[in-house]
Amino acid sequence: MELDALTLSQITDPALTKDQSALLRCQLSAKLVMSGQYDAAREVLGELWQGVGERPRLDGLSESTQAEVLLRTGNLSGWMGSAGQVEGAQERSKNLISESARIFEALGDEEKAAEAQLHLSTCYWREGALDEARVTLQQLLDRLGDSQSEVKLRALLNSGVVEASAERYHKSLEIHHRAAPLVEASTNSALKAKFHLEFALVLKNLGVNERREDYIDQALMEYTAAAYHSEEAGDVRFCAVIENNIGSLLMNIGKVKDAHKHLNRSRQIFVRLRDKINVAHVDETRARACMAEGRNAEAEKLARSCVRTLENSDQQAVLSEFLTTHATTLARTGRHQQASVTFQRAIETAEATGYLEGAGKGALSLIEELGDAVPARVIYDAYLRAEELLSRSENQALQSRLGQCARRALALSLRPSAAVKDPVVTDDTFAGCSLDEEVLRFEADLIKKALESADGSVTRAARLLKVTHQGLAFILQGRHRHLLGARTPVRKRRRSIMRAQ
Repeated sequence: MELDALTLSQITDPALTKDQSALLRCQLSAKLVMSGQYDAAREVLGELWQGVGERPRLDGLSESTQAEVLLRTGNLSGWMGSAGQVEGAQERSKNLISESARIFEALGDEEKAAEAQLHLSTCYWREGALDEARVTLQQLLDRLGDSQSEVKLRALLNSGVVEASAERYHKSLEIHHRAAPLVEASTNSALKAKFHLEFALVLKNLGVNERREDYIDQALMEYTAAAYHSEEAGDVRFCAVIENNIGSLLMNIGKVKDAHKHLNRSRQIFVRLRDKINVAHVDETRARACMAEGRNAEAEKLARSCVRTLENSDQQAVLSEFLTTHATTLARTGRHQQASVTFQRAIETAEATGYLEGAGKGALSLIEELGDAVPARVIYDAYLRAEELLSRSENQALQSRLGQCARRALALSLRPSAAVKDPVVTDDTFAGCSLDEEVLRFEADLIKKALESADGSVTRAARLLKVTHQGLAFILQGRHRHLLGARTPVRKRRRSIMRAQ
């Protein structure tokens, strides 16, 4: 985007001191970033900007101005690095923002230090480091107390986004209700647009997961409000994000043809903005829409392209979701072995970023899509992994899928070996038989033997069963309390601050 004549005359006014010019450039750049105009934001910084993640030119500037320049270049680096798929951009962005925060702290500028902390949380979120983002935001909210400032509003909105990304939708809903009065009082159209979009996403997911039509209807209203405020703010990029999300919602409620119209509009805007990452987001939605229509070969091509785009980015949590979509398309086009490998990669990628729900969804999808196409042991292991990963999930739809996959996985594991002659099956074979009871009995027997072999140590028994200590403890407490006496006494452990709820 070309800067208009008025803006150019403002930032090049020879009457300005070096500090005044730099601060004005930073102020204008921040506004442009808020409206999604990253190229213009970079251009307005002039020679201060040295590239994505690069240290800006600070010579001749006062300490407070240096901190402001570091904050603006760091924040812009994070956004441009995300949109342009720049490897390592988030880490370098965090370094610049952290240095800015330290200077503001030393100068006693609490408001600016808080803003730096806010932008730092966004970098963590982009990387998929949700625990770090959550802790950073909680520290910020504690610091702001009863403040009614814009930073407080933005911190609440970011907290809602983090919880939604972790699929803790009821928690996110609660945060959005807390933020609503501040949004109502705000005159910032860009922030209002963000609030309504994120609120719509939470309502959409709750509506789909819990089959709440009222939430779906409210989500559509929130999308409309988001589009209105986004246009008011002049944020074309955000309008495209909204179009993609409307398309996703319409696809989820079965209106696939209507969904494609919104997805096509969204993609056109992102292509024009040269935003590769968001083009991939739209294409992943299109891939899922194609699968819903039975166009699996087309879906596979789209999903494969999305994975390639994200492979070299910092957005590993998103990559894990794209990998799960790609694996699903591979399974539906008959490439079962390749699908199995891709599902495993999706699970491992999500786990590496701490995105446990994403890893769990990958494991569930493996079971649902591959079924009899892979060895029963692969399915059973995937179930145990999913159970462990989703043990703390509040997502009802995932818990329902987990239950269905449990029956499938354990039924397969009980299936006679192909080398053994199948017994003659009659109606009498199933007299008094209950699949649930047989599965539980089989599981209890395995756990009992493992505990005996491990001398009552849950940790060692978990290793034998190829599950984690936490996963096995969860199973014992939930389904086999009669085996608790076979374990050694529980020792209390200190709780990690990075897992604090």
